[in-house]
Amino acid sequence: MAIRKSSKLSQTAMIKQILKRCSSLGRKQHYDEHGLPLDVPKGHFVVYVGENRSRYIVPIAFLTRPEFQNLLQQAEEEFGFDHDMGLTIPCDEDVFLSLTSTLR
Repeated sequence: MAIRKSSKLSQTAMIKQILKRCSSLGRKQHYDEHGLPLDVPKGHFVVYVGENRSRYIVPIAFLTRPEFQNLLQQAEEEFGFDHDMGLTIPCDEDVFLSLTSTLR
C-alpha cells in the first residue's frame, strides 16, 4: 500500500527515524569512528525478520517501494517504532525473502 502524497512530510520523517534507529541498533558488532556498523554498506540498513529475528541488510531504495512500505506499516502497527528492538518486520522469513528478491 503506497503512502499518499499528502503525507509526504510524515513519510520522510518516518524514514529518517527508521534509518537513525537502524544505524545505532543491532547485535554486538564492530563500529567505525562514526558509530556505524562495519558490516552494513553505505545505502543499506538492517531489519530483523521472523520469529527468530534473523538479521537482513537491505538497500535504502526499498523504502520507496509500495510493497516494502506495506511491511513497514505492518511493523509499525505490531511493534511501533519507539522501542529498542531494531526495525522488526512481522512476517515469515520465506515471505520476506520472496518479496525482497522481486524488488532487487
